[in-house]
This record gives sequence, C-alpha cells and structure tokens, in this order.
Amino acid sequence: MVLGVGIIGCGNISAAYLRLAPLFRDIEVRAVADMVPAAAEARAAEFGVRADSVDDLLAADDVDIIVNLTIPDAHVEVTRTALRAGKHVYSEKPLALTLEDGRSLRDLAAEKGLQVCSAPDTFLGGAHQRARAVIDAGDVGRIVAGTAHVMSKGMEHWHPNPDFFFLPGAGPMLDIGPYYVTNLINLIGPVKRVGALTSMARTTRRILSEPRRGEDIPVKTPTNIHALLEFANGATVTVSTSWDVFAHRHANMELYGTEGAIFVPDPNFFGGDVEVADTEGAITLLEPDNHPFGVANQEGKDGGPDRANYRTAGLADMADAIATGRTPRCGIEVALHAVEVMTAVLKSGEEGRFVDIVSTCERPEALSPEAARALMK
Repeated sequence: MVLGVGIIGCGNISAAYLRLAPLFRDIEVRAVADMVPAAAEARAAEFGVRADSVDDLLAADDVDIIVNLTIPDAHVEVTRTALRAGKHVYSEKPLALTLEDGRSLRDLAAEKGLQVCSAPDTFLGGAHQRARAVIDAGDVGRIVAGTAHVMSKGMEHWHPNPDFFFLPGAGPMLDIGPYYVTNLINLIGPVKRVGALTSMARTTRRILSEPRRGEDIPVKTPTNIHALLEFANGATVTVSTSWDVFAHRHANMELYGTEGAIFVPDPNFFGGDVEVADTEGAITLLEPDNHPFGVANQEGKDGGPDRANYRTAGLADMADAIATGRTPRCGIEVALHAVEVMTAVLKSGEEGRFVDIVSTCERPEALSPEAARALMK
C-alpha cells in the first residue's frame, strides 16, 4: 500500500527527502509546503510535485503522512497541527525540545489513532545494523564502556542561514547529538542517568558562507558539551559534541565489551567500515554483509569517498509499520527517550549535577538486509 507524503518545510534537507523517497516501495511524495510560498514552488518545480499552502496540504485527501522539516523550535506545533488534521507525522530531529512536549504529542497521536515517528534513521544503515548484529551475537561480550565524539568548527562555515543552530533548541547536542544518542540506544539500550559539562567558546559567530558572509549572529546555547551517559545495562559512555573544535583525532564511536571492542563509523551516515577487536587487541575489518543501506549511492564531497545515503528509510519503515500494525523502528518511544537524554545533558551542564532519566524504551527492532530490501522498490 503506497501512502501519500506531504512535506512541510522546504529548506536544505527537503531536497534529500525528495531525491531519496522514490527508492522506497510504500511512500510517494505528492506535495510540499512552506511558510514562504516561493520556496515551496521552487522545490515543487525541481522535483515535479505539487506546491500547496500549509492549510491545503493538511487538508489534502491524497496525503497520509506529513514530513515535518521545519526548524527545531517549530517541530512540536507543526506536528500537533498535523495530528489534529488527521495525518500521521514523521518529524525531523529532534522530535521536541522538552520531554513534556514530546509526551503531549505521543498522547495526542494515541488519541487520534495515528503514528508519530522521528529522524534520525541513519541507525538503520548497513554499518550500524552490522554493528548491532555483532553486539547481539555476543561477539564482543557485554558492552561496558565506550566513547562517541562529533566535533567540528561549526555550521557558520557552510550553511547559508545558520542562525537557528546557535539558539536554544539546537546547538551540537540537539542538532547532531540525535544521531549519536539514537545509535547508542540502538546498540546498547536505554540510558539511566547523565552528567555533563557545557560551555561556549564565543557569544557571537560570524557567518562565513554566502549570501550572508560577514554577518554576526548571537550564540545562546552551549556549543561545547562533554557528557557521561550511564546505560540501564551498566555501560558508561563518554559523548562529546562540539562546534568549537577545528581539528581532533577522536574516533566517532568505540564500544568496549567484556570479550573485545567494536569500532563504529560516523552515525551521521548510513555506511562505513565496522571493525572488531578480540581480547588480544587484534583488530579485524568486517567484510560487508550485503545490507542494501550500506551501499554507496552518493558521490563524496571534496574528493572524499562515496557515501551511502538512504534518508527516508525511516519514513518507509513507518509506512510499512502503519500497513502491518507493527511498531515503527523510528517510533515515538525511542525518540522521546533520546530527547530526554539530550535535554538532561544540557540540564546537567547548567545545574552542575547528575540527572536521572525517567523515560525508557525498548531497543528498535534490528533491520536485517532482507528486511531492508523489502522496503525498497
């Protein structure tokens, strides 16, 4: 059963959704909308879909799922409005900026008999599902510790309108952190408590990209976060997210088990090399397992390697879940838990104490190569 998709928000990321959705069997993007009608009209013309007003999109009979690609501060209100209009919703991350807002969306969706899911879906990628299979098989024993680092010089270097990245609701923990926190939940399970130190290198940033090059913008959220996550299984993992770092040599993600270690590629992408180490410290590169979401399908930037990019895989999984009545892998319970973990990290940094996590979730169901292939055309 093909479900009609309407996109609200026609910024940078909308192009990826429109370009990649046709890879999948059960979804079809039929219309786009934006608070700036010209932006919707331009995106619609680029990809051959309909440009609607937001009200017309929410009322459209051929749209079953709204993809919410607005800025983080608008996610909750747009999702709430779409639910009240009787539409399922797939939101860009983060789902909400507070646990309370996320719970209100969950309750409204349940009342309406609708699904709400949220990005990121990169944990469904071939590399991360391979890592999941290794851990689930017990090949490295029980995960007891680890590190995850995502640090760079900041969004003002390339994004045409980077303002929102430096305002409450974004920053490196809420913008890029969801990829890492969600993958840790996928690999290890729910988090029990967090502690963190947070800071910002500058109170203003200068835009270094066109067309606003040279314009100063305010920084009102931490841009340098060092967190410690304690998982329900007892594992402790260091997570660093920063936009105040020009260079470093930390790996994206390393997890240490009682029988070895596993080295996981960047959770911001679907593919990459997975390596494991045994108890003697010998490191082995795992051969690809033919997972379709690990196959490079996008040319690398600036001479870098080609990448696997299957964004909308989570949306396709959601459509299949709606049709079959199962729990979607990017479902609201996982998204809610990730939101609480990330906001608790910021709260810990602000208050200088450990913060207990009150929510929990089941790990999302693993996605085998066969199950992933079944989602595709």
